[in-house]
Amino acid sequence: MDVWNDIFYAELTVAGHTIAWREVVGNAFGLASAVLGMRRTVWAWPVGIIGNALLFTVFMGVWFSNPQEHSLFGQASRQVFFIATSVYGWWRWNRSRRHREHGAPAITPRWATGRERALYLLLALVLLVLCQWIFAQVGAGWPAPRWYYWTDAWIFVGSILATFAMARGWVDFWLVWIAVDIVGVPLLWSSGYYPSAVLYAVYGAFVLWGFVVWRRAARDEEAEPSITGAGPAPEDGARTLVR
Repeated sequence: MDVWNDIFYAELTVAGHTIAWREVVGNAFGLASAVLGMRRTVWAWPVGIIGNALLFTVFMGVWFSNPQEHSLFGQASRQVFFIATSVYGWWRWNRSRRHREHGAPAITPRWATGRERALYLLLALVLLVLCQWIFAQVGAGWPAPRWYYWTDAWIFVGSILATFAMARGWVDFWLVWIAVDIVGVPLLWSSGYYPSAVLYAVYGAFVLWGFVVWRRAARDEEAEPSITGAGPAPEDGARTLVR
């Protein structure tokens, strides 16, 4: 038990700042998940879940005695929702893959329809207002400016929306991640979560690349009718790739 405890609470010091190894490893899994997601590989989801579990223990500092000695409630909460959404994405991409040729990407990307986009933007606005209020109530005993809870809520809601959109195969999810990164980098850096802040900055460049890749795939890859006897045609975002 002492060995596992030592591993769990292992720390390193960078430029005079103490950092939990869990934060570094969790973000490494997150980056690996993003790369696999861009390649439309089902393994993106279980790899991401491992990273989410590690990062939950990082951001809930009040529970796990982290070097930062405070929590980011929105960041911690979104790891829980990430796991739930990732289970859905894992199921959906596996379902789509069964209708495809061996070795083909799990999904064919597409843009959200106008109706889908209007719905998710409206839902995001409602959740943003609700979540900032909840986070402000939870953190009432910790002195923080009002904007802090709005930014934490922005990252939380945007991250969940982006993950759901990825599960649906919408190209839009890359644009949502850009909006999250713009706010996430300065918030994490000012809160002392330096590995996460650096990774968010790396994500910024990677997300632009992923957006170009998925937009090209949405334009160039087309759906073909389901094969007779192979079952019902896949849903939107889970179409068969023409090779």
